[in-house]
Amino acid sequence: MKERAKNPAIIIFLPVLILLAAGCAQRTQVSVTANPAPGGGASESSDGSDDPHAPWQNQSEEGVSVIFVENTDGTDDGVTRLIRSMQSRGLEFYQTAASPNGLFASGDVVLLKINSQWAERGGTNTDLIRGVIQALVDHPGGFTGEIIIADNGQAQFGSQGRGGSLSWTNANSADRRQSVMHVVRYFQETGKRVTGVLWDEFTGVRVQEFSAGDETNGFVVGDTRHSTGTEVSYPKFTTEYGTRISFKEGIWNANTRTYDSEKLKVINMPVLKSHGLFQVTGAVKAYMGVPSTRLTNMRVHNNVGNGSMGTMMAETRMPALNILDMIWIGPSGGPGVSYSTAVQMNKIAASTDPVALDYWASKNILMPEAAKFPGGRASSMNPDGTQPGTFGYWLRLSMNELHKKEIWATMNEAEIVVVGGGV
Repeated sequence: MKERAKNPAIIIFLPVLILLAAGCAQRTQVSVTANPAPGGGASESSDGSDDPHAPWQNQSEEGVSVIFVENTDGTDDGVTRLIRSMQSRGLEFYQTAASPNGLFASGDVVLLKINSQWAERGGTNTDLIRGVIQALVDHPGGFTGEIIIADNGQAQFGSQGRGGSLSWTNANSADRRQSVMHVVRYFQETGKRVTGVLWDEFTGVRVQEFSAGDETNGFVVGDTRHSTGTEVSYPKFTTEYGTRISFKEGIWNANTRTYDSEKLKVINMPVLKSHGLFQVTGAVKAYMGVPSTRLTNMRVHNNVGNGSMGTMMAETRMPALNILDMIWIGPSGGPGVSYSTAVQMNKIAASTDPVALDYWASKNILMPEAAKFPGGRASSMNPDGTQPGTFGYWLRLSMNELHKKEIWATMNEAEIVVVGGGV
C-alpha cells in the first residue's frame, strides 16, 4: 500500500495577571496589542472566507494564540482530554450543527502530515497517530470522510539513507513494532477509510494539476522564485479509495471539474527534536515534508534559514491544527533520534498557530533538556535568537511570510496563552 488577521490596530486589555494551578490558563503580561499582521492593505477577504488557500481565523481567542498541553504517553486518553481542553476554550474539534465553526466535519478528508523519514524516536509516535484517528472516526456526526497519513522523506537521507517509510520495524511507540501501516490496517479492518501514502514514491515526478488533465501522482512545481529563495512544490495524488487530492487546491471532482478546498483539512503532527543545521524541528520545520527537494534543486531546504517553511505554508495550505508530539523528544543528535538518546516527556501540545507552538515548545520543553547534554546547543535553539543560524532568526522570517498573507502567527509571549498539561 502506498504507503485572520484583518483588524484595525486596537488595544485589548486583559486581566492584570492570571496565575492558575496546573491545568489552567497562564498569561504572561497584563495587556495584548492586537495589530494587523504585517503586509499592509487588508482586503475584504483577508479573513480567508473568500480565499480557498487561506485558513480560517488562526486563533481560538481574539488577539492571542492558545496552546493546549496534555500529559500522555500516547496509549491513554490523552487525545480525548486534549480535545476536551480545546473545546473548553471555544476551539471546537468537531464541526456539527451545534458547532458550525468546528475544525473537522464528518465528511472531511483529513490529511495527517507526520514525520516519517526517521525510525525509532525520530518519527511521529504511532500511538498518538492512532489516538488522533480514533478521535476523528468517533465524530459525533458519524465519520463518512477519509483519513490519509502522509509525508515526503524525499527518497533520500533518513535512517536507511533512502528517505522515509511508513513501515519502520523499529517505530516510535510503546510497542516498537507498531508502524504507521499497522495503524492504517487496524482501522481498515474496522471498515474505516484510512490510508497511508508515502510521497517519496513519486517525489521525483513533476506533474500538472488534475484541472490540466494530468492524473499522474507527483509534485506540482510553481514557476515563481519567492523572496525567501524557494520554489514552491506540493504533492498531487490519488488515494487507494480513488480520492483525487491536490495538497494546495483541495479535493478534485472529475465530474464537475472543480476543487473543493474546504473539504481537505491538514493536521500537522511533527516530533519535537533538535536539528543539526536548523536547530529545531517542530510544527514549522515539519513542512519540509511537503515539497519535493529533487524537483526544486534543494532550494526549499537550503532556504529554511531564510524562512522558506513560512513560504511553503502560506503558498500551499495551512494546517487546520498542529499537534506537536513531545511524548519522546530529541534534544540532541536530531533529526534522527535513537531510542537511547530520546528523552521521555509524555506531553503533547496543540495550536492553530504553528509559530507560537514552536516558540513555546522550544523554549520550555526542548531547550532545558538540550542544556543537560554535554556540548548541547540549547542557546542556538532559543526562539528569541536574532542571529543568523539560530532557531529564532529563521522562525521569525517564517512568521513574516505568514504575515504577508495576513495569516495570524506570533512570537510575542504576551500573545501566547498556555492551557493545561501541568505547565
